[in-house]
Amino acid sequence: MPDFALRGLTLTLPDTALRGGLEQALASGRYEGQEADAILRHLRPGDRFLDLGAGIGFLCALAARVVGEAAVTGVEAGPETAALARANLAANGFPGVRLLQGAVTAGTAGEVEFGQRPAFWASAVKGAQDWPANARILRVPALPIGPLLAEARPTVLSCDIEGAELEVLAQPLRGVRLVVAEIHPAVYGPEGTRHLFDALSAQGFAYLAEGSRGATVVFGRDRT
Repeated sequence: MPDFALRGLTLTLPDTALRGGLEQALASGRYEGQEADAILRHLRPGDRFLDLGAGIGFLCALAARVVGEAAVTGVEAGPETAALARANLAANGFPGVRLLQGAVTAGTAGEVEFGQRPAFWASAVKGAQDWPANARILRVPALPIGPLLAEARPTVLSCDIEGAELEVLAQPLRGVRLVVAEIHPAVYGPEGTRHLFDALSAQGFAYLAEGSRGATVVFGRDRT
């Protein structure tokens, strides 16, 4: 399996995962670059970090270097991708990062349908659109955001969950002082984007230009 050096970390992926420009993004150092810049700008020792849509474990590993592996939790819905994340975290010296396999939800428990796509980063829970033709439909554990926050106790929340953020980030984010999210206007349109920003504002979060760029947005508040 190919290895890629990225910000002092080594990420290993099978050839089958290198779809849709991923290999070039990894080789050039651009992979999740905006999210990484935002997290490293704002994360500080003493924080606790929760990554929703942890992918192959890159942001969890970056965060673990700052706050320690015991303060990091990642959530990844795809079982194969979650296994890659665990392997990458262990290979980089962070076997103690807690990596949960399941899909974060606004409140649904039990199981949800998840469309696993060849390009793992585009995989998602069922939304309003029909499943893409290349999606493999799985049943995965549903992890409601409320109990997840109570258990992980994050102060910094990273979120890239392909549109599900519209409902998830509207839930009470108790204890969280900073949100770094990739938004997906193609999924929910301008009205959904406005709803998301309004929901965060209603919880006392303010948009922060520092670290925000394009679809990567940063919101901060005094911890509540």
